[in-house]
Amino acid sequence: MPAYLISDVTAKDPEAFRIYRARAAASIARHGGRYLVRGGPIEPLEGDWAPHAVVVVEFPDLERARAWYRSPEYASALAVRDEALSRNLILVDGISEVG
Repeated sequence: MPAYLISDVTAKDPEAFRIYRARAAASIARHGGRYLVRGGPIEPLEGDWAPHAVVVVEFPDLERARAWYRSPEYASALAVRDEALSRNLILVDGISEVG
């Protein structure tokens, strides 16, 4: 069943952010992930949450998502993360297809 990374991102340094984004995207693809949401307009409907930019990545399952997060490929993106951005990041399990 799919798993989803959900992130609320605030860019800090534009050049470091560009590097982080390219490295993260390449590592996500290598681990079977795909972007479902990558920024774009946000329309608050309820509550006080005011995210800056939301990113949602789908992986085939929790194991692949966890393997990506701990991978050497993603470590190269993490090397510039703190300079590039601040964020809140969660991993959630999806649901099985109901048919």
